[in-house]
Amino acid sequence: MRKLLAEYLGTTLLVAIVVGSGIMATDLTQDVGLQLLINTIATVFGLAVLILILAPISGAHFNPVVTLIDLIQGKSSFIQFLQYAVVQIAGAITGAFLANAMFDQEIIQTATKIRSGSHLYLAEIVATAGLILVINLLVNQKNLSVIPAAVAAWIGSAYFFTSSTSFANPAVTIGRTFSDSFAGIAPECAPKFIAAQILGAIIGLGLVKALTNDK
Repeated sequence: MRKLLAEYLGTTLLVAIVVGSGIMATDLTQDVGLQLLINTIATVFGLAVLILILAPISGAHFNPVVTLIDLIQGKSSFIQFLQYAVVQIAGAITGAFLANAMFDQEIIQTATKIRSGSHLYLAEIVATAGLILVINLLVNQKNLSVIPAAVAAWIGSAYFFTSSTSFANPAVTIGRTFSDSFAGIAPECAPKFIAAQILGAIIGLGLVKALTNDK
């Protein structure tokens, strides 16, 4: 239960950070580039802290595809995958509600921001493959202490070099459908984003296998 609580809390706070900083950014400026920078900085610092404090408890996945890759590699059971995925998604939705409430908005919203197109799906494949590559190569190299900074740095970088701004997380994608803000994604766009993320995760695992002695 401690692990599930850590995953729920971590994903809740991660989405609250992403959505909340997106709302704050649009309140502060109309400059889209500056809005993205504010959103990125908050996410990078928040994600690094959350991984640092919760990794010793649950592994700090906060992401169903990270847990899925562990399942594929035999590092977790199917039951654990299901449990983690459920609490991650629940946490992501809670995080969106929390962010909406903190900014005195309607707590339950439906995002209207359309994010669609093959270029965005390619971006999600790249962002998620890179995330899986970073995490698993560092684990393979037993370089665990730098994972919080490295994962946060990858996501922060991908906010700017991918056209999708690097969701790279099915739970976060679902959570962001509940906030009609800068960080939102319309519900009808989410399934293809999630499919791209799953494909990206599998590609990332393939790259890890190719770069290591893992079979």
